Amino acid sequence: MARRGGQRFEITPSILLKAYACGIFPMAEKADDPGIFWIDPTERGILPLDGFHLPRSLRKTIRRAPFEIRVDTAFPAVVDGCAEAAPGRMETWINGQIRSLTLALFQEGFAHCVEAWEGEELVGGLYGVSLGAAFFGESMFSRRTDASKIALAYLWERLSRGGYRLLDTQFLTSHLERFGAIEIDRETYQSLLADAVARDATFYPAGAGTSESVLQLFSQTS
Repeated sequence: MARRGGQRFEITPSILLKAYACGIFPMAEKADDPGIFWIDPTERGILPLDGFHLPRSLRKTIRRAPFEIRVDTAFPAVVDGCAEAAPGRMETWINGQIRSLTLALFQEGFAHCVEAWEGEELVGGLYGVSLGAAFFGESMFSRRTDASKIALAYLWERLSRGGYRLLDTQFLTSHLERFGAIEIDRETYQSLLADAVARDATFYPAGAGTSESVLQLFSQTS
């Protein structure tokens, strides 16, 4: 349920997609909050796909390939990993309703995840919502050093090769700034969003998904 004017109304996956297309995304106060509220920031964080920065130290780590990177094989586990407590984040905004709606979007092909595996243990990853050529990054987690950062690099490569036009990070953090994320005003964001959702893209482009392909694309675009 979502709150609006003191009343509650039922949110469906279809309504959620329409909200994303309008530049609005849901959050909850905490995990046990039964409802959600809508966020429409005046300043929006994005990571320009043509301005992605891969720190030198992380390039070296990617070259060593410490993790196996998989896509869309453990989506519920990635969402749960993002919802668990972590240093500096003791409360999560992912409540039961957001989890179930996100899983429904995944089943319908509108949500994806990138996973970092160490053997058969999931040690990091990220997930987001995909609509047209826009990808709305929702959350990431890491149980090993650099696991989520490497997942982000693999996501960037996949989106770039797949024809995406917008990687929405919702908010700007110092962590994301290291990768080239910037903050833009709502009007500029709405223009980019309208263009992106009207275009086609694929989350499964040919030639993506290896440490060599990630580093090769970065060298070509930097």
